[in-house]
Amino acid sequence: MARLQSRNMVVAAIFVAAMVIATVFYFVSGSGGQQSGGAMAQGGGRPPPVVLVGDVEVGTVRRQLSAVGTLRSNESVVIQPEIAGRVAGIFFDEGMAVDKGARLIALDDAIFRAELQQAKARLALRRANHDRAKDLFKRGAASARNLDEALAEMRVAEADVALAQARLDKGTISAPFDGILGLRSVSLGDYVNPGQRIVNIEDIDPIKVDFRVPENYAGLVGLDQKIAIDVDALPGRQFVGRVYAIDPLIDPSGRAVTLRATVANESSELRPGMFARVKLTVAEHDDALLVPETAIFARGQDQFVYRVVDGKAVMAEVRTGIRRDGKVEIVEGISKTDRIVFEGHIKLQDGSPLKAIEAEKPVS
Repeated sequence: MARLQSRNMVVAAIFVAAMVIATVFYFVSGSGGQQSGGAMAQGGGRPPPVVLVGDVEVGTVRRQLSAVGTLRSNESVVIQPEIAGRVAGIFFDEGMAVDKGARLIALDDAIFRAELQQAKARLALRRANHDRAKDLFKRGAASARNLDEALAEMRVAEADVALAQARLDKGTISAPFDGILGLRSVSLGDYVNPGQRIVNIEDIDPIKVDFRVPENYAGLVGLDQKIAIDVDALPGRQFVGRVYAIDPLIDPSGRAVTLRATVANESSELRPGMFARVKLTVAEHDDALLVPETAIFARGQDQFVYRVVDGKAVMAEVRTGIRRDGKVEIVEGISKTDRIVFEGHIKLQDGSPLKAIEAEKPVS
């Protein structure tokens, strides 16, 4: 038993000695490696950080507001008669384009013509009576009152002729402007009353776009600003126009400003009532200095970029403008000839050396 215990103690002592030798060897070789690496660092110096560098881009930048709108006719009227009568003639086809003044509808004018002839005959009699009264007055055979009464009756007869002529003229309805006719609601022989719908006429070139923007942008919108619209009915197509009117009243329920623009529509592809997605350009800067958003970093409340000068990073405070599509307009702080660190500024300090990798040039 004592022998066995003595043997176990020898094995344990050998194991401990082996562990001590291994530990000493590990630390000795580790220290040697560190000393060797330190010697390399001291001899060659720490390599400069690698960063992505590029030129300042010069281009046009726009600030745009997005909205939804509705297309409306430039002019839109429902043709309605002003007098009652039976439809005697229809001179248009549904959906056709017409010019201003083109005859559309004629009502039966037999009664109106008869009334006009009656009024003209009455006028002829009143003129003859007036001439006789004037002649008698000159010869002293009639009083001034008789002459005045004859003159008044003649004036009334003239008014009756004008009224009968107006009724006759209103029996023919013409197009009030150039446009495209819609679907008619009457047929030949129908009896129509004043104000009854006959057909609509739409002027759709140019076409109008009504849209609204939140009231907090009211100070940015103005006349003659550019818009671009997309409609679901014509995917992949974009149409441009300009704002020509702004409603002075802000909608109190929606807190929005209503704007109206016109868009050229020579092909008549755009139709009134269509839903439109609108982009309104409220600011446009030519020759703007642009850098990627990744080039800008903040220190407190200020924003900075790193300029590359003689292989070193030089920190420059900048003032930014419009942001669009991953790029930022730099209003102040750099020039168009500067080279800027696009990525990797987190590795840099002001004045530190760097190793530049050129960024790809944007495709023009």
